[in-house]
Amino acid sequence: MDAENMSKNSPHFLRNLLEKVNIVKDVRSSMARFLRYHPINEFEPFFESLGLKPWEYTPLLPRNLMFLSDDSLFFENYRVLCQFGIERNKIGRIYKKAIQVFQLESGALSLKLQAYQELGLSHSFMVKIIVCSPCVLIGDVDMKFIKVLEILRSMGFDHAWIQEHLADQDSYNWGLILRVLNIFSEMFCSNELVRLINQHPGLLFEGSGYATFSLIGFLLKFGHPIDQISSMFLQFPKIQVQQFVSNLIKCFVFFHEIEMEVDEIAKLVCSYTVLLGSCRLKKTNSLLSNLNVGKKRLCKYIQENPQELSKWVIGLRIVPLPDSGEDIESKRLKMKFLLDLGYGENPNMMNKAFKVFRGRGGELQERFDSIVNAGLDKADVSEMVTVSPQILNQSKTVIQSKIDILVNELGYPLSSLVSFPSFLSYTTQRVRLRMAMYNWLKDHKKAEPDLALSTIVACSDKIFLNQYVNHHPSGPRVWQDLKAELSMDK
Repeated sequence: MDAENMSKNSPHFLRNLLEKVNIVKDVRSSMARFLRYHPINEFEPFFESLGLKPWEYTPLLPRNLMFLSDDSLFFENYRVLCQFGIERNKIGRIYKKAIQVFQLESGALSLKLQAYQELGLSHSFMVKIIVCSPCVLIGDVDMKFIKVLEILRSMGFDHAWIQEHLADQDSYNWGLILRVLNIFSEMFCSNELVRLINQHPGLLFEGSGYATFSLIGFLLKFGHPIDQISSMFLQFPKIQVQQFVSNLIKCFVFFHEIEMEVDEIAKLVCSYTVLLGSCRLKKTNSLLSNLNVGKKRLCKYIQENPQELSKWVIGLRIVPLPDSGEDIESKRLKMKFLLDLGYGENPNMMNKAFKVFRGRGGELQERFDSIVNAGLDKADVSEMVTVSPQILNQSKTVIQSKIDILVNELGYPLSSLVSFPSFLSYTTQRVRLRMAMYNWLKDHKKAEPDLALSTIVACSDKIFLNQYVNHHPSGPRVWQDLKAELSMDK
């Protein structure tokens, strides 16, 4: 019977074996000749016939054993399970989940099965339990498992109901399920708890209740009171618990990525838990782009209209948000700013400028004025911005700090910006590293004393290393040392 089952249910093994055999006259004699010199590992077709894939059983193959008869204990426990009524193609799952079951001493497995049946558990119910939760056969009778059955039975849930909601491919931790039941018994009255479990058995059985624990812990961290958590569970949507938790976490990540304040995130999580757990949001970049909105306004919009989140889920077309009064005013100021720079003469140039200059109209003017107020002529600054518009795509504070470094730290005149406006686009770390290295090379007579600022800062690292740093034997080491020093000062 076992040999027949193996031959019929190990196609992958047989196919590989036939590919290795050189068929001369007939298959039988060619196969016999091959096996005479190449004995097979009998555990491979046997495990495949028990329902395991090659990638599943390969790590489980016994070491230093090739023949099933070499492990009499394993085979005895296998036969006990077969005689108990467990289908052969499901025994592989039991072996994968709980190999210790097949290492039990002779006669021990039969006694364990008998002990459970003496507790009033039906044969068919135990077959289901052993397949999806074979750990109950390890050690003494699993009293946590028995306790879960007693609690559920006291609520009106019989073994048939439990059997219906267990999946063969899953494993169950009855201790964890018992903890969920104990917590729920403190949160709900008996009628509420019965209704909740009947409507959402996944709260107990999905991942043995681990997702439920994760959800409760997540909400407690946000200061969610227990009574509100109870209320949330009573409104729980028709959705898998793990999916609900995943959606909730993705909403939290989304709020964080649009730079929403922590206390505002907490308010949304606590007040709209069911909504957030029901929304499988699109990615942040996609939402910002399709909604055609900035992070600041989006934060405010969500706080005022949290129900709108349900329209931004995967599978729905996103409708851009309408322009607010602030947006209209910002566009007016941006248009005025660009007209003052001379972009009004060419509509195409105006459209390109709108895309190049990031920020609200008032912010762009403020950044422009900060450069003028540093001591440059307005006409020169206008020309600088026309040549290097990206210099205004940073805050007023950043621009002022870079000007301060140029003049007070590096000792260059402010007028240097007129010929090299893109200086303001480079990071302060890059500028400091290049200038420190240049000064070292200059002191060691390996660099011209009057190199232009743009020559030092603008070229790529590869060119700077080849044309300057590598001209001195110690240059590369000094470069790395300066790099490390500046990184520590960040």
